[in-house]
Amino acid sequence: MATGVLPRFGPFGPPPPPHDEFGIKETRPRLAGGRAGGYDLVERMEYLYVRVVKARDLRWGGDLDPFAEVRLGGHSCATRHIEKTASPEWNDVFAFSRERIQASFLEVAVRGRGLAKDEFVGRAHFDLADAPLRVPPDSALAPQWYHVFDKKGERAGEVMMAVWFGTQADECFPLAVHADAAFALDAKLAAHIRCKQYTVPRLWYVRVNVIEARDIVFADKTRVGEVFVRTRISSQVHKTKTCVSRLPSYGWNEDHLFVAAEPFEDHLFISVEDRVKVDKEEVIGHVHIPFTDFERRWDARPIRPRWYNLVRPEGAAKIEKFSAKICVRLCLEGGYRVLSEPVHYLSDVRPAARELWHKRPPIGLVELGIHNAFGLSAMRTRDGRGSCDAYCVAKYGVKWFRTQTVIDSLAPRFHQQCYWDVHDHCTVLTVAVFHNCQIGDKGGLVAGDPVKDVLLGKVRIRLSTLETGRIYTHAYPLISLHGGGIRKMGELQLAVRFSATSTLGLLQTYAQPHLPPMHYHHPLSIVHQEMLRREAVAIIAHRLGRMDPPLRRECVEHLCEAHSHRWSMRRSKAHFFRLMAALAPLFAALRWFVDVCHWKNPVTTIAVHIIYAMLVCCPNLIVPTFFVYKFMLGLWNYRCRPRHPWHVDTKVSHAEMAHLDELDEEFDEFPTARPPEVVRMRYDRLRSLGARIQEMVGDVAAHAERARCVMTWRDPRATAMYLLFCLFIAAITFLAPFQAVALLTGFYVMRHPRLRQRLPDVPANFFRRLPCKVDCLL
Repeated sequence: MATGVLPRFGPFGPPPPPHDEFGIKETRPRLAGGRAGGYDLVERMEYLYVRVVKARDLRWGGDLDPFAEVRLGGHSCATRHIEKTASPEWNDVFAFSRERIQASFLEVAVRGRGLAKDEFVGRAHFDLADAPLRVPPDSALAPQWYHVFDKKGERAGEVMMAVWFGTQADECFPLAVHADAAFALDAKLAAHIRCKQYTVPRLWYVRVNVIEARDIVFADKTRVGEVFVRTRISSQVHKTKTCVSRLPSYGWNEDHLFVAAEPFEDHLFISVEDRVKVDKEEVIGHVHIPFTDFERRWDARPIRPRWYNLVRPEGAAKIEKFSAKICVRLCLEGGYRVLSEPVHYLSDVRPAARELWHKRPPIGLVELGIHNAFGLSAMRTRDGRGSCDAYCVAKYGVKWFRTQTVIDSLAPRFHQQCYWDVHDHCTVLTVAVFHNCQIGDKGGLVAGDPVKDVLLGKVRIRLSTLETGRIYTHAYPLISLHGGGIRKMGELQLAVRFSATSTLGLLQTYAQPHLPPMHYHHPLSIVHQEMLRREAVAIIAHRLGRMDPPLRRECVEHLCEAHSHRWSMRRSKAHFFRLMAALAPLFAALRWFVDVCHWKNPVTTIAVHIIYAMLVCCPNLIVPTFFVYKFMLGLWNYRCRPRHPWHVDTKVSHAEMAHLDELDEEFDEFPTARPPEVVRMRYDRLRSLGARIQEMVGDVAAHAERARCVMTWRDPRATAMYLLFCLFIAAITFLAPFQAVALLTGFYVMRHPRLRQRLPDVPANFFRRLPCKVDCLL
């Protein structure tokens, strides 16, 4: 740009940055604050709560199943019915959004399922102007009895109720049925849309060391047994190697690792089997061992072996004096952290044993406010228009939180707040948004067919990137990647605050190992960790699926990244470019040094010569100069520090440039279900990629072998020359001052281009001529 010419940015300064569809945006919501019952990170939402407790002295002719119907304007809902009783107890809670209330009176009618539709037992009216306002920590409102009157105006009994205005901080909010939903909800359907808090069971590694078995006999006494041991806990099965012996004793000494959850409901099943044929195995004996026989340890102390008598299976050939037994070591490993999520996304690092939790005390508190989502993609059609039934699940540590399902809304408002104790701030909080496929006319609960909930998007927040005490309010894009490409499914507004209860403890965590000590004293292999992680995810999904309401298996798998181990060409490219971006400063420094050596900028080169000479003459300044430079560089970077947390970057993920076939391969099941010609094409593509990687690895191996062969006399002349050169350098460096040698070496490397030649230097020529083992390859 010419001097004195200003850049043309328009009359109002520089143009705004280009709109990033997948970028994170800062928001300024109206937080509740003040007396909000602990809900200070979300907007205050008011509801009319109606709690119908029970009824008594109901009058009617004949048998009926009483239930209560609550009606407010055009919205109505009903309790469950109680069979044939005059004093039913419901204890149901209903919530009406205050901003949708268009009536001034509330009507509660007691009906009977056995009566005609237009008849009822009695009704009561309530003026909403008399309903009190309650905000926690106010005490709960006591219900009271109200008379119900029939059509003739006569008393037909009494109903116990409580009516009040409250907020989402009310303790009845998680139990309430939102009566102003788009369609009527029964009790079974309402249970699947309520907000809920889940507690993940405590997981343990189970170690079974199979040592030996004795007194093994067969019906055919001349047979040489091929015996192995099969161990099983629930659906987890392991086998030892086959041992062949002519003696009645067989040894293995193999470790089998399982995952189990408290409370322990399964048993360990051990069976000793004989391989009769290639495809036929017979059980010699088995034993069931309860978890009460397992020792618990959280260090590396030895476990004493125990003997168990084997029992012959039913229907097996009878053997006289069967007394086979097996020796095993059984223990519950409490010193490990059972990994149910990738190490990069860990949300809790405490070991399984509570006895070790005192070493990881809480150092802070993280609070999450789930505000609302907007611009959601339509996932179903309702009344000829697009609709979505969205809910959020927040996961951190052993406490998972699920918001209520907002029915029939592309801009659902949640405004729920949850918090967790933080034991290590180098962990990740995960929030996911799902579409509830279980409700509606074609939902899984109505149709009876298993339908998976659809993931709309996911947000990860690493706590170590948050400033202490600051409230982060941002709108995160919900990004979905599927076989057809990348798609924005909407945006989710969150408010996050991380507070440190112990600043000293927070700083001390940087000096502690990330995982418990047993992971470093006796580490598990990568293969074992991935296998056990899949089993841990399956156990968590099974346990949470048994709760009411259940958290579906696909939700658990998405939150725990159960399929992150699958092959992906897109992810491989992303990792490669991540590596190149991380090494970019090093490459830039090398290019800068090459420019200095070639005198591209004489002023810079002369300055480098002067600084180099000063450091060589005063070597005690080298280390201080380096760290002062790092300090000043860090201060300089503070002005452009990040202002918001990290989020999914489509460019870093290499999602925008991914080929459709690569995405289809990424989401293919295992084993593959694609046609043979597609599999052949992908195999050939993988072979070509492997060939390039193979060539690169071969070049690196050749350079490493040349560096070793220089001392092995494989090329006797080259080795003799190298040894003479080493002797010469040793004599020079001994006789000459170190500063002189360093100065001459540095000035020779940075010599002027007129003193250089275009051909490679002598050391490079010598190194390239050294032999390597490429001659030994076929």
